[in-house]
Amino acid sequence: MIERMYPKPGLRVLVTAGASGIGAAIARGFLDAGAKVMICDIDEAALAHFAAEHPAAVTRRADVSNEGEVTALLEAVRASLGGLDVLVNNAGIAGPTGKIDEISTEDIRRTLDVDLLGQFLVLRRAVPLLRASGDGAVLNIASVAGRLGYALRTPYAAAKWGIVGLTQSLAKEMGPEGIRVNAILPGVVRGARIEQVISDRATAEGIPYAQMEEQYLANVSLRRMVEPEDIAGMALFLCSPAGANVSGQAISVCGNVETI
Repeated sequence: MIERMYPKPGLRVLVTAGASGIGAAIARGFLDAGAKVMICDIDEAALAHFAAEHPAAVTRRADVSNEGEVTALLEAVRASLGGLDVLVNNAGIAGPTGKIDEISTEDIRRTLDVDLLGQFLVLRRAVPLLRASGDGAVLNIASVAGRLGYALRTPYAAAKWGIVGLTQSLAKEMGPEGIRVNAILPGVVRGARIEQVISDRATAEGIPYAQMEEQYLANVSLRRMVEPEDIAGMALFLCSPAGANVSGQAISVCGNVETI
């Protein structure tokens, strides 16, 4: 019974933005489970570091907001992995922090291009491979900002709400073909990215970093940050036999963030 909680060995997995943070934790989890893993990222130094630590993984530079690079990426997946069983649509950026009338059009577009359009572009090229696998799974990484309003982070929140809508719609579309689609909504995840987010929010509100961090954690019922490995654990479960009938869901892994 316990083996049902782990993905079957040999899954072919693509993780976007997989060289660091949540993406790297998910990629490591699948590698440990015996999967064939390819990651992409725009950070070439992080890619090189990941490749050195995990020589079994295939690595490639790709910007998910660039349609040509996405097409080449999925061609590389076909050539390197021989197909695709699991897509982890993880790539995203934090976007600007500020009031709506202070945010530039360029910053809004870039946030939506990476966080939302990027998932569309990868899915368009990945779905034919997932369909051919006969039992494909998609994990779209969103955020608790996809279920809660997020003052001073409107482009990011808009993109993450969009990902939830994309997930639920695609689950209905692809379910009859046996492809499961779910979204994972991380909360305050420990790492460099949340540190920058808290710093930018503290600056925007004119308060010290420590005070802003305390405010973030005060809004979490468990009063602690989530670890990247917590997100990876949910990803592995959703791609295990035990998760075979979970689809169309937006699952928070956040310690119960009450408000942001």
